[in-house]
Amino acid sequence: MDYEMPVGLGKLLSDFTVAVLRDRRRGNLYDFAVSYFTKARDMRQPKKVPMYIIVDDEEAGEPDPDRVKLKTQKTNRYARRTSVSGERYDPEADDDDDDVKIVNPKSDVQKRRLADAIGGILLFRSLESDQVNDVINAMFEKRVQSDEIVMKQGDNGENVYVVDSGTYVVSINVSGKTKVIHTFVNSGCFGELALMYNMPRSATITAVDSGLLWAMDRHSFRRIVLKAAFKKRKMYESFLEQVPILKSLDRYERMNLADALVTRHFADSEVIIKQNDEADGVYFVEQGTVQISITRRNGNTEPIGTLKTGKYFGELALITKKRRSANVNALGDVKVAFLGRESFERILGCCVDIMKRNTDVYKMFAPK
Repeated sequence: MDYEMPVGLGKLLSDFTVAVLRDRRRGNLYDFAVSYFTKARDMRQPKKVPMYIIVDDEEAGEPDPDRVKLKTQKTNRYARRTSVSGERYDPEADDDDDDVKIVNPKSDVQKRRLADAIGGILLFRSLESDQVNDVINAMFEKRVQSDEIVMKQGDNGENVYVVDSGTYVVSINVSGKTKVIHTFVNSGCFGELALMYNMPRSATITAVDSGLLWAMDRHSFRRIVLKAAFKKRKMYESFLEQVPILKSLDRYERMNLADALVTRHFADSEVIIKQNDEADGVYFVEQGTVQISITRRNGNTEPIGTLKTGKYFGELALITKKRRSANVNALGDVKVAFLGRESFERILGCCVDIMKRNTDVYKMFAPK
């Protein structure tokens, strides 16, 4: 009897085999298979996600999981602030005209102050310089007075707000009782969730004293911030598929890695890594060529090679937990994808053994 091989079966079984061989803690193979294929199935299905209440942007880092509450019909439970309910905004399906840019005039002083205000906010950190300029141009000033309600739980959301100055209390109404869940003081960002997902405001924000906020309308926020995040992920996913060392990652892991990468640009001859510096992360060459060199004990610097698109560097110091063993400079304009130390250890732990094999090339040229 002839059997027709289902489309995708070979890759499915191949990916599963790789996952089995990589996971040293898999235990019972049947239990591992159930977990693996359940996860694979869930990733292919549209997600139904709960509604989250904004609590804290933590300015320059991940929100604290113990400071964000998940709102359900029956109770409130703590959860990570990663998604909300309502109709998701789909950047692929969105037909907004990218050429329509809203510009609210500002003085140079205002632009610098706004740049400082958004500089440490996670929401805007992955934007390119031109996108940051678009955000600054689109925002407008909103002055608030003491006890003024900036946004009210249950209302429709039209703007996202960045705190320039002032103190703002975040409160929610639970069973007729008002409960304060967070306070912003002179920094932070709120109101973005209602714009990301067509949902009412999930909390009330009240000004404690007079202050200044920067606001951006729904259209500009979606056009600049959400589309940028979507395009960045798609671009990096495609790029990462071409990096040989990352072939063993499954799609979920590549998505996590894509979200963690930060684009960095370097001009010709600019120093990317300096020998003997502390290691901050690993770099993937996205565009251009970099020159690797080693400074000898006599002070002479000796070139030892170049790396082009798809190659990576900086992993040795992270693996050995030592200082940088070589210099890396840009040859012409270079664009790299940077992965910080913590993300490297969390996401690329499975690739460390393979990377270790490649470190022998550095040992050949170690300073003598």
